[in-house]
Amino acid sequence: MTIDICMPYWGDPGELRVAVESVLSQDDPDWRLVVIDDCYPDDSVPAYFAGLRDARVTYTRNERNVGITENFRRAVAAARSTHVVILGSDDILHPTYVSRMRSTAAAHPDVDVFQLGVEVIDGEGGARRSLADEVKLRLLTPRSAKTLRGEDMARSLLVGDWLYWPSLLFRTVRLREIDFRDDLPIILDLALLIDIAFAGGALHYEPGVVFSYRRHNESLSQKTILDGTRFDDERAYYRATAALAASRGWHRARRAARLRIMSRLHGLAVLPAVLRRGTPAARRAALALAFR
Repeated sequence: MTIDICMPYWGDPGELRVAVESVLSQDDPDWRLVVIDDCYPDDSVPAYFAGLRDARVTYTRNERNVGITENFRRAVAAARSTHVVILGSDDILHPTYVSRMRSTAAAHPDVDVFQLGVEVIDGEGGARRSLADEVKLRLLTPRSAKTLRGEDMARSLLVGDWLYWPSLLFRTVRLREIDFRDDLPIILDLALLIDIAFAGGALHYEPGVVFSYRRHNESLSQKTILDGTRFDDERAYYRATAALAASRGWHRARRAARLRIMSRLHGLAVLPAVLRRGTPAARRAALALAFR
């Protein structure tokens, strides 16, 4: 089973090269890397890929900038194998990532999404955990190997999204059945995962760190916190999902969506920063996220 690693690229060229080198350094050679450049303005990027001599690596550049959601779609469309990773261009695979994922997927052929252990790093590559990461890794992530299906999967992620999207391995056919949502660019990962759960899909977790997730202060999600759009999107999404769960008779998932405990706590955690630096709309949205 070859693992397709499809990377929608926009960002720091130095971090991109580190990410690519981490793929080239895998102890299992059965992988294919496709990088889809969304017109990042740096001539060193195509030159770097032109200098690589590995038939498993493909670099393409969009004719125009299409944005995050459409470039994610193009990454999914580029997959040819049964399983695919949508890797962030600033994240790092540990040398055993492919071998661990291949063996885990082979042992669970009916599972759609796989999460193995993750560590969080900062822009310089040093260890870093935000409050959200501490909650994810210490309170929400299972302590041992576990498979969640259907409502159990939905409820777990609606209590708090403990997954790290760029590290996930997907069954390609399932990922193609369920499209990204154009109206939710910041939480498109959670929305797609919940849609997989509602489609009867399954998620499998196993401990053992094989991935470094890079967290930046100035990411798109951080910017949308300060202007309030993320909070508005989250409230609307959880309300709609609670209604969908109710229509299915998924009462535990409905309750998790209505309570959205971790979403509310996140609103409270970032409220001081929003009050200091956010727009008036962001302040109103953060308060609404936490209390309404």
